[in-house]
Amino acid sequence: MTNLASTAPHIHGACDYDELVDWGPQPDALAGASHSTGRLLHKGPDNIPETGIWDCTPGRWRLSVPRDEFCHFVKGRATYRSDDGEVIEVEAGTCVLFPAGWTGEAEIHETIRNIYMLS
Repeated sequence: MTNLASTAPHIHGACDYDELVDWGPQPDALAGASHSTGRLLHKGPDNIPETGIWDCTPGRWRLSVPRDEFCHFVKGRATYRSDDGEVIEVEAGTCVLFPAGWTGEAEIHETIRNIYMLS
């Protein structure tokens, strides 16, 4: 059951939910042709907070996180490399908090699904 118009918007079965919207190619591509789809669950005033589901196909691109972003990866496999050299491997079950201002690269190895919240 899904009710995005609820006083508490919700999506049951979010790990397998397939009513996603085309969000287009991933900008700042370095390799491959990553493509995003997703479903917005909620966006508050001035886009704060924002939460939803995001899927992305394999490829590599530059990443600059504008606001704190909590990510719960529920499918796929990816590597995030910060500009200071830290490597963060993600797979189903990984949670990551990317703080505002985090910069680096994302490399998607297997299509990922991320349940996210920007604040």
